[in-house]
Amino acid sequence: MSGTVRVESQLGPYDVVVERGALDRLPELVGDASRVAVIHPAPLSALAERVAALVGVPTTLVPVPDAEAAKTPQVLADCWDALAEAGLTRNDLVIGVGGGTTTDLAGFVAASWLRGVAYISVPTSVLAMVDAAVGGKTGINLPAGKNLVGAFYEPRAVLCDLSLLSSLEAAEVASGLAEVIKCGFIADPEILALATADLTDSRDVTSDRFAELVLRAISVKADVVAADFTEATSVGDRVGREALNYGHTLGHAIEKHAGFTWRHGQAISVGMAWMARVSRDLLGLDGDTVDLHDELLGGLGLPLSYPAPFADLRPAMSLDKKARGAELRLIGLRSVGQVTVLAGPDESVLAGAYDSLPR
Repeated sequence: MSGTVRVESQLGPYDVVVERGALDRLPELVGDASRVAVIHPAPLSALAERVAALVGVPTTLVPVPDAEAAKTPQVLADCWDALAEAGLTRNDLVIGVGGGTTTDLAGFVAASWLRGVAYISVPTSVLAMVDAAVGGKTGINLPAGKNLVGAFYEPRAVLCDLSLLSSLEAAEVASGLAEVIKCGFIADPEILALATADLTDSRDVTSDRFAELVLRAISVKADVVAADFTEATSVGDRVGREALNYGHTLGHAIEKHAGFTWRHGQAISVGMAWMARVSRDLLGLDGDTVDLHDELLGGLGLPLSYPAPFADLRPAMSLDKKARGAELRLIGLRSVGQVTVLAGPDESVLAGAYDSLPR
């Protein structure tokens, strides 16, 4: 199965191509660029060289650290220096090749270089395909928290070449599927049905089921982003882009507490299991849906709890980008597909829900 999702962004529409061999479409997307910079993690040097051969114009390869180590102010400055040395101008092109951390960084490099140059994303992980590469959020981390500095910036195109996933570890595939399952709970029940029907096939990156799950998750994110590109403040049940943050407030706090040694999907898996219980206690979410969180996330090999007390995580939650002043804002679930904002929730409920997670 393959397909193309059209993202109707405020900054201009673009396509997310999901197919095996999508990378071969790269030459037609270079446009009038006379120079290209390919930002990539060092372990993907061979793939970056393949990209350079495809674009057909002088290309500078910019290797960066792998994983979250790439998303720092120093690495960002190093990338600017590399673009300056290469002489990239306003009509040139940045291509980000790698997982979500690399595409977050590369997108911010493109957004900030000369106040914005064209950008193409080539995600190489499940997480990057369904989350980081779609929706225009770019940025880096600070010691104080994850993704605190960045910009909204859209790519020219996103090429999700499913053949690039064949070498991923099972844990990395599962991490990306956490975001897919999130999309099912907040917007598309068919995702939950597909995954529930065959968890093993859902984890198989060569299966048609897996490809459909990826396409559906990208479609959910594209629809949400098109309606609320800059994440305008939501009120009550009128939730825009903030819906995508289901499970993320606790998840980001776990990532920070773990020194970014936990995969993003692992952290938000715990965040979703926790928010299901918070939603049960504060919003009346039915017990079957809470159990479905545990069944799907646990069945995909994702954790449902984190080995630290809630009190150790709570301060970082207040630094989350969704917070408004001193008030904590969470995305809760009334039922599958019906999200709402929980502003200033009862702290004892939050702690109790965390303590009730499966250990």
